[in-house]
Amino acid sequence: MSHPEPADYSRPNAAVIASQNDAFRRFACLGITPDQQIQGRLVVTQSLIEAGDGFVTEAVQATGAFDTFEPDNDPEGWHDFGAVTIRGETVFWKLDHYEASSDFRYGAEAPDNPETTMRVLTVMMARDW
Repeated sequence: MSHPEPADYSRPNAAVIASQNDAFRRFACLGITPDQQIQGRLVVTQSLIEAGDGFVTEAVQATGAFDTFEPDNDPEGWHDFGAVTIRGETVFWKLDHYEASSDFRYGAEAPDNPETTMRVLTVMMARDW
């Protein structure tokens, strides 16, 4: 059974979200300044920190450089998830979108609007998932 979308619902623009996610990820991980301000935070898990000397830096830089998006790993086209290998360990990264004014309690109603969306980029060991 399918449910019709409400008449006033418009799907967010996947290409815009992907572009903003890529720009935020490159800024947070590589220090590359985006063309427009994009709100967000970078978080790493404790197990990533415990992985050893320089591991976090390598994982974060690899996350920022990631560009292998395909239908299998990016079905919505948002560029919001990826996996990299660091020293033989699989590291996942995930971007979540929240309403900027909600203290991370509510998902973004318009994730393609950088003025109302707060991104949280989490970099973690695959085993944390």
